[in-house]
Amino acid sequence: MKKNWKIETQAIQSGYSPKATEPRVLPIMQSTTFKYESADHVAQLFDLDCADPMYTRIGNPTTSAFEAKIAEMEGGVGALATSSGQAATTLSILNICHAGEHVVTTTTLYGGTYSLFANTLPKLGIEVSFVDPNASADEIKKAFRPETRCLFGETIGNPGLNVLDFEKFAAVAKEMDVPLIIDNTFPTPFLCRPLEHGANIVMHSTTKYIDGHATSVGGVIIDGGTFNWDNGKFATMTEPDSSYHGLKYIEKFGEMAYIVKARVQLMRDLGATPSPFNSFMFNLGAETLPLRMERHSQNALAVAKHLEAHPSVSWVNYPGLESHPSYALTQKYLPKGASGVLTFGIKGGRDAGITFMESCQLIALVVHVGDARSCVLHPGSTTHRQLSEAQQVACGVSPDLIRLSIGIENIDDILADIDQALAASQE
Repeated sequence: MKKNWKIETQAIQSGYSPKATEPRVLPIMQSTTFKYESADHVAQLFDLDCADPMYTRIGNPTTSAFEAKIAEMEGGVGALATSSGQAATTLSILNICHAGEHVVTTTTLYGGTYSLFANTLPKLGIEVSFVDPNASADEIKKAFRPETRCLFGETIGNPGLNVLDFEKFAAVAKEMDVPLIIDNTFPTPFLCRPLEHGANIVMHSTTKYIDGHATSVGGVIIDGGTFNWDNGKFATMTEPDSSYHGLKYIEKFGEMAYIVKARVQLMRDLGATPSPFNSFMFNLGAETLPLRMERHSQNALAVAKHLEAHPSVSWVNYPGLESHPSYALTQKYLPKGASGVLTFGIKGGRDAGITFMESCQLIALVVHVGDARSCVLHPGSTTHRQLSEAQQVACGVSPDLIRLSIGIENIDDILADIDQALAASQE
């Protein structure tokens, strides 16, 4: 029956099914450990022969319910919640890439992801090559090496707001025989399900729209269960793991090999574990995700059209606009809406942008997106400040760029605040 549920129903009903007299709402299992009756039961847990809770670092009932919900909403076989979106990105790579191996990724990335790929992974011996998402398939393939182990991209680039050409990237990943890993934070599974378009692994910063209320930091990785890990490139999937009596992940767990390994090996050793309370908050946020994403998308499109016609604005960047270079891809992959984030260039450049941000009253200046509340930011001096000017431009960040994360407030109030702030910026 659950397989036939629409995503709006999955958001509310999936992941947790209480029995008679149990709490109707998913409870917070705020415990580090769990009680057992026999040594055999514990032995089964540590031999990975049993999926019961072992220790909250590796698994917790509240977190497990949230993971099951998101896996079902994305159409995957399993999920692993993490302590942050950055942790989800890091673990998604480290689960299959090791020193001496290589990653190919798009240039249009969230600043923290770009820094991870450009600075930290190389220190661990993992090299990364960046490609223009608009490059041809042949050009993208030129970045590959024999030791390349994955292709990474974002459904909607942050903050460039380009929409990924899934057909092209999935075809490249398939031909090069590596998994396609997608950051789906901005669209969420309500607006786009990358696994349906050829992705193999999906991750989110649940800090953003899945939480939706700016209360909790977290992330999640979803395994599509579709990649053939037994292709000769992923020895840790196929060779014995001495820390579990020599079990072979692909042999024991089949289509769930990737996500199980991420949990029982990487989460066990690196400990980027979400708190049960945060998992509760993410599960609660997910319940209203479809409603909120509809409103975010509607409001953002209205703001984008308003700005496009405003005399104080030089340009507007929103995938839902017909003038946007990714508009055709938006219609193809994001037919229900293009999410709530947009960017624009204000006449007067950096100084006018500062005045605009400081003049906003309803729209708050915060280092965040994906909130129910509208937010404003200048990425060049904040989230992307660790990058050189050339790197910023490569990521789509220009000096006059203002980023708006449009909330679910009444659209008339949002537009009124934007108008008065624009007027102040031009004085």
